[in-house]
Amino acid sequence: MISFRNHVVTLLAVFLALAAGIALGGGPLSEVGRSPLTAGTPDNDSGTDEVAAYGDTFAGASAARLYAGGLAGHPVAVVTLPGADEKTVAGLTANIETAGGAVTATYAAQSALVDPGEKALVDTLGSQLMTQIEGDIADQAAPTYTRMGQIIGTAVATTTATPAASTDAAAAIRQALAGAELAVSPEGTPQRSPLVLVVLGDDTDDDVLAGLTSGLAAKSLGVVVVGDTASGNGGDLAGLRASALATDVTTVDGAERGLGQATATLALIRALGTKGGAFGASGSDGAVPLG
Repeated sequence: MISFRNHVVTLLAVFLALAAGIALGGGPLSEVGRSPLTAGTPDNDSGTDEVAAYGDTFAGASAARLYAGGLAGHPVAVVTLPGADEKTVAGLTANIETAGGAVTATYAAQSALVDPGEKALVDTLGSQLMTQIEGDIADQAAPTYTRMGQIIGTAVATTTATPAASTDAAAAIRQALAGAELAVSPEGTPQRSPLVLVVLGDDTDDDVLAGLTSGLAAKSLGVVVVGDTASGNGGDLAGLRASALATDVTTVDGAERGLGQATATLALIRALGTKGGAFGASGSDGAVPLG
């Protein structure tokens, strides 16, 4: 298993190459981000804290050059699940802004939305909204949580590369979610965003998470789901990555660190043109999304 120290060193090599403008399509760095460095790298965790701190500092210092304004004109809607860490959300928001983007709105999912014991409530509200709101807001035949993810996506997201204005349907959905205590939306009429960033918190049932995020992916240009390092090692992200529903969802672990937040921002930029992928220490597609 790749150690955390080796993972940080790998990320630093990738970021250094990107910041220097080195093409990674071939040559000695072509496989960086897909396998741990082996030559000259101790296989132990001595100095891990120092290496991790350096990685965070480096990512912060080089972020603007790495992102190259990749989110300019492409705002992001943030969906936080119960227990999401506020400092992590703030760090991700700052990185999005550094990449030239902006967070149009932050939507706070409530415990009832992700509690399997409240499935009847989620299903009933979904059916009611399908009946009351005109237009293609969701697939009536979809499973409960996939359908609810599509409904939420209709309210917060768009499949176009640029933001779209809020609609009467979007406003009605946000109001209904608040009334049922399933999600809290910001005041006003926020734009619908092409990209959705889902920030994990407390443990969430695998089927619930896969359904909601796959539903969001059907109604947006791209969805990136981020969690902490533990979530990718047997936690929520590991379950999501194993789900057949979530093939169009991009996942990133390690979001509690600055280096992971930079990786998540690069994943958002990539999601403008490519769906899916698993990145981070436990990501099967490499440490960092390179394109």
